[in-house]
Amino acid sequence: MNLGLKAKSVLVTGGSKGIGLAVADLFATEGANVAICARNPEEVGKVVTSLATKGVKAYGQGIDVADPVALKGWIEASAKELGGIDCIVCNVSALAVGDSPETWEKSFRTDMMHTVNSVAAAMPYLEKSKSASIIIVSSVSGFEVDFAAGSYGAIKAALIHYAKGLSQQLVAKGIRVNAVSPGNTYFEGGIWHNIENGSPELYKTAMALNPTGRMGTAEEVAVGVVFLASPLASRISGTNLIIDGALTKAV
Repeated sequence: MNLGLKAKSVLVTGGSKGIGLAVADLFATEGANVAICARNPEEVGKVVTSLATKGVKAYGQGIDVADPVALKGWIEASAKELGGIDCIVCNVSALAVGDSPETWEKSFRTDMMHTVNSVAAAMPYLEKSKSASIIIVSSVSGFEVDFAAGSYGAIKAALIHYAKGLSQQLVAKGIRVNAVSPGNTYFEGGIWHNIENGSPELYKTAMALNPTGRMGTAEEVAVGVVFLASPLASRISGTNLIIDGALTKAV
């Protein structure tokens, strides 16, 4: 299926590993030009080189998305390199599970404010696009209470609300906004990989909750993100796409 993404310009925060990497790679496979950012410049460079082999424009910077000045600089430089912005995927999370002042601060500055600041910086470019889209990566922890209740779950819930509100505010400008809420997603270096090694009992409990008998992959989440961002999803805005293998029970 041709998703209509060829030559579109897409920005992905946290694009050097996990879900962000899978999303960036699939966009490039579909012919979109892609810019990524992450904290490790060396890892960003490797991904940019790999994306460019697909015959698309690729760009990246090593930044901390919790720094609003650096984040805006990356977005503006990316727009210049790619020739505009048709979609931005806000994917970074501090993964700050807990209920301490530190986890709340990290969750707010990284998960919430990086998303708000990304949207603000990308808006002048999105307004010029004929198929503008914003994708906000949240989590099933944002609408069901689980082990991540506290700072992580509450901020993920706020992101879902923020996406819904934006969809109403931006519809007249032709900009679609959707959230994506993955369930347990396993990849090397990810939170569940770390839990498997550091808290095997919690990992065992989480695995037992998955009706499919396994956790999801970053690539499975990427398919949903890329479709929602594509012109083929032109009528879909304000939704929260749950990609969890029937893990959650909320209606």
